[in-house]
Amino acid sequence: MTDMAFNDRSTPLSLLTTRRSGKPRDLIAPGPRPDELAQILSIAARTPDHGKLAPWRFVIVPWQARAKLAEVITTAYRAERPQAGATEIAALEQFAHQAPDLVVVLSSPRTDSHIPLWEQELSAGAACMNLLHAVHAMGYAGGWLTGWPAFSDAVRDAFGTAPERIVGFVFIGTPGRPLDERPRPDMGQIVSTWNG
Repeated sequence: MTDMAFNDRSTPLSLLTTRRSGKPRDLIAPGPRPDELAQILSIAARTPDHGKLAPWRFVIVPWQARAKLAEVITTAYRAERPQAGATEIAALEQFAHQAPDLVVVLSSPRTDSHIPLWEQELSAGAACMNLLHAVHAMGYAGGWLTGWPAFSDAVRDAFGTAPERIVGFVFIGTPGRPLDERPRPDMGQIVSTWNG
Protein backbone atom coordinates (compact mmCIF):
# COMPACT_ATOMS: atom_id res chain seq x y z
CA MET A 1 0.00 0.00 0.00
CA THR A 2 2.91 2.37 0.60
CA ASP A 3 3.86 2.23 -3.11
CA MET A 4 0.40 3.37 -4.24
CA ALA A 5 0.27 6.33 -6.61
CA PHE A 6 -2.37 8.65 -5.23
CA ASN A 7 -4.82 10.65 -7.35
CA ASP A 8 -3.94 8.64 -10.47
CA ARG A 9 -5.68 10.52 -13.27
CA SER A 10 -5.13 7.90 -15.98
CA THR A 11 -8.81 6.83 -15.90
CA PRO A 12 -11.88 7.94 -13.95
CA LEU A 13 -11.90 4.67 -11.99
CA SER A 14 -8.21 4.90 -11.13
CA LEU A 15 -8.76 8.41 -9.79
CA LEU A 16 -11.65 7.26 -7.62
CA THR A 17 -9.70 4.20 -6.47
CA THR A 18 -6.59 6.18 -5.53
CA ARG A 19 -8.16 9.47 -4.39
CA ARG A 20 -6.36 10.88 -1.39
CA SER A 21 -6.83 14.23 0.25
CA GLY A 22 -3.83 16.36 1.03
CA LYS A 23 -3.29 17.71 4.52
CA PRO A 24 -4.04 21.42 4.21
CA ARG A 25 -0.95 22.36 6.21
CA ASP A 26 1.18 20.54 3.59
CA LEU A 27 -0.42 22.10 0.50
CA ILE A 28 1.74 24.68 -1.28
CA ALA A 29 1.61 26.78 -4.45
CA PRO A 30 0.66 26.52 -7.15
CA GLY A 31 -3.04 26.33 -6.62
CA PRO A 32 -5.58 26.44 -9.43
CA ARG A 33 -5.66 29.43 -11.75
CA PRO A 34 -8.92 31.46 -11.56
CA ASP A 35 -10.30 29.74 -14.68
CA GLU A 36 -9.44 26.32 -13.22
CA LEU A 37 -11.09 27.19 -9.91
CA ALA A 38 -14.20 28.32 -11.80
CA GLN A 39 -14.27 24.96 -13.60
CA ILE A 40 -13.75 23.08 -10.31
CA LEU A 41 -16.74 24.89 -8.77
CA SER A 42 -18.85 24.24 -11.86
CA ILE A 43 -18.08 20.53 -11.53
CA ALA A 44 -18.83 20.65 -7.79
CA ALA A 45 -22.28 22.04 -8.60
CA ARG A 46 -23.07 18.95 -10.71
CA THR A 47 -24.17 17.05 -7.65
CA PRO A 48 -27.33 15.11 -6.76
CA ASP A 49 -29.92 17.74 -5.87
CA HIS A 50 -33.53 16.63 -5.32
CA GLY A 51 -35.82 19.43 -6.45
CA LYS A 52 -33.02 21.32 -8.27
CA LEU A 53 -32.68 23.68 -5.30
CA ALA A 54 -28.88 24.11 -5.22
CA PRO A 55 -29.04 24.08 -1.39
CA TRP A 56 -25.36 24.97 -1.07
CA ARG A 57 -23.03 27.85 -1.85
CA PHE A 58 -19.31 28.24 -2.46
CA VAL A 59 -17.39 31.19 -1.04
CA ILE A 60 -13.86 31.72 -2.34
CA VAL A 61 -11.53 33.21 0.27
CA PRO A 62 -8.59 34.75 -1.62
CA TRP A 63 -5.13 34.78 -0.11
CA GLN A 64 -5.29 38.51 0.63
CA ALA A 65 -8.38 37.91 2.81
CA ARG A 66 -6.80 35.18 4.95
CA ALA A 67 -5.58 37.58 7.66
CA LYS A 68 -9.15 38.87 7.98
CA LEU A 69 -10.42 35.27 8.18
CA ALA A 70 -7.90 34.55 10.95
CA GLU A 71 -9.16 37.64 12.78
CA VAL A 72 -12.79 36.54 12.44
CA ILE A 73 -11.99 33.04 13.71
CA THR A 74 -9.80 34.10 16.63
CA THR A 75 -12.19 36.87 17.72
CA ALA A 76 -15.09 34.41 17.72
CA TYR A 77 -13.03 31.84 19.61
CA ARG A 78 -11.95 34.34 22.27
CA ALA A 79 -15.56 35.49 22.72
CA GLU A 80 -16.63 31.89 23.36
CA ARG A 81 -13.53 30.88 25.32
CA PRO A 82 -12.03 33.94 27.03
CA GLN A 83 -9.41 31.79 28.77
CA ALA A 84 -7.98 30.55 25.45
CA GLY A 85 -4.23 30.18 25.50
CA ALA A 86 -1.69 31.44 22.98
CA THR A 87 -1.23 27.94 21.51
CA GLU A 88 -4.95 27.60 20.73
CA ILE A 89 -5.04 31.04 19.09
CA ALA A 90 -1.89 30.31 17.06
CA ALA A 91 -3.43 27.06 15.79
CA LEU A 92 -6.56 28.92 14.65
CA GLU A 93 -4.46 31.57 12.90
CA GLN A 94 -2.51 28.83 11.16
CA PHE A 95 -5.81 27.17 10.16
CA ALA A 96 -6.80 30.29 8.21
CA HIS A 97 -3.47 30.51 6.38
CA GLN A 98 -3.18 26.95 5.03
CA ALA A 99 -2.83 26.16 1.32
CA PRO A 100 -2.87 28.65 -1.55
CA ASP A 101 -6.64 28.43 -2.17
CA LEU A 102 -9.65 28.11 0.08
CA VAL A 103 -13.32 27.54 -0.67
CA VAL A 104 -15.83 27.65 2.16
CA VAL A 105 -18.79 25.41 1.36
CA LEU A 106 -22.09 26.38 2.94
CA SER A 107 -25.24 24.36 3.34
CA SER A 108 -27.86 26.85 2.21
CA PRO A 109 -31.18 25.07 2.69
CA ARG A 110 -34.37 26.27 1.06
CA THR A 111 -36.73 26.17 4.02
CA ASP A 112 -39.67 27.12 1.79
CA SER A 113 -39.29 23.86 -0.17
CA HIS A 114 -41.09 20.57 0.37
CA ILE A 115 -37.75 18.78 -0.07
CA PRO A 116 -36.69 17.47 3.36
CA LEU A 117 -33.91 19.41 5.06
CA TRP A 118 -31.91 16.20 5.48
CA GLU A 119 -31.85 15.65 1.71
CA GLN A 120 -30.69 19.23 1.19
CA GLU A 121 -27.90 18.76 3.73
CA LEU A 122 -26.82 15.52 2.08
CA SER A 123 -26.67 17.38 -1.24
CA ALA A 124 -24.38 19.99 0.34
CA GLY A 125 -22.05 17.23 1.53
CA ALA A 126 -22.10 15.71 -1.95
CA ALA A 127 -21.18 19.10 -3.43
CA CYS A 128 -18.20 19.25 -1.09
CA MET A 129 -17.09 15.76 -2.18
CA ASN A 130 -17.57 16.66 -5.85
CA LEU A 131 -15.39 19.70 -5.24
CA LEU A 132 -12.61 17.45 -3.92
CA HIS A 133 -12.98 15.06 -6.86
CA ALA A 134 -12.69 17.98 -9.30
CA VAL A 135 -9.63 19.36 -7.48
CA HIS A 136 -7.88 15.99 -7.72
CA ALA A 137 -8.94 15.45 -11.34
CA MET A 138 -7.31 18.81 -12.22
CA GLY A 139 -4.00 17.60 -10.78
CA TYR A 140 -4.09 19.46 -7.46
CA ALA A 141 -4.84 18.17 -3.99
CA GLY A 142 -7.49 19.30 -1.55
CA GLY A 143 -8.33 18.83 2.08
CA TRP A 144 -11.83 19.21 3.59
CA LEU A 145 -11.69 20.44 7.17
CA THR A 146 -14.30 21.42 9.71
CA GLY A 147 -13.03 21.86 13.25
CA TRP A 148 -14.24 24.49 15.68
CA PRO A 149 -14.66 27.26 13.04
CA ALA A 150 -17.23 25.22 11.09
CA PHE A 151 -19.53 25.05 14.10
CA SER A 152 -19.25 28.68 15.19
CA ASP A 153 -22.24 30.85 14.37
CA ALA A 154 -19.98 33.91 14.51
CA VAL A 155 -17.65 32.45 11.87
CA ARG A 156 -20.64 31.35 9.78
CA ASP A 157 -21.99 34.91 9.97
CA ALA A 158 -18.91 36.11 8.08
CA PHE A 159 -20.11 34.07 5.10
CA GLY A 160 -23.89 33.80 5.44
CA THR A 161 -26.84 33.74 7.80
CA ALA A 162 -28.91 31.12 9.60
CA PRO A 163 -30.16 28.59 8.70
CA GLU A 164 -26.98 28.29 6.61
CA ARG A 165 -24.17 26.22 8.09
CA ILE A 166 -20.55 25.68 7.14
CA VAL A 167 -20.14 22.26 5.54
CA GLY A 168 -16.40 22.63 5.37
CA PHE A 169 -13.31 24.59 4.55
CA VAL A 170 -11.81 23.07 1.40
CA PHE A 171 -8.13 23.94 1.13
CA ILE A 172 -6.55 23.49 -2.31
CA GLY A 173 -2.99 23.44 -3.57
CA THR A 174 -0.12 21.20 -4.61
CA PRO A 175 1.21 18.57 -2.19
CA GLY A 176 4.37 19.87 -0.56
CA ARG A 177 5.33 16.33 0.43
CA PRO A 178 4.27 12.87 -0.74
CA LEU A 179 0.74 11.89 0.19
CA ASP A 180 0.42 8.91 2.49
CA GLU A 181 -2.37 6.41 2.94
CA ARG A 182 -4.72 6.51 5.86
CA PRO A 183 -6.51 3.59 7.50
CA ARG A 184 -9.50 2.46 5.46
CA PRO A 185 -12.53 0.59 6.79
CA ASP A 186 -12.69 -3.19 6.65
CA MET A 187 -15.23 -3.80 3.88
CA GLY A 188 -16.52 -6.85 5.74
CA GLN A 189 -17.55 -4.57 8.59
CA ILE A 190 -19.37 -1.95 6.50
CA VAL A 191 -20.96 -3.98 3.66
CA SER A 192 -23.80 -6.43 4.13
CA THR A 193 -26.54 -7.98 2.05
CA TRP A 194 -30.16 -7.66 3.06
CA ASN A 195 -32.27 -10.66 2.05
CA GLY A 196 -35.58 -9.59 3.51
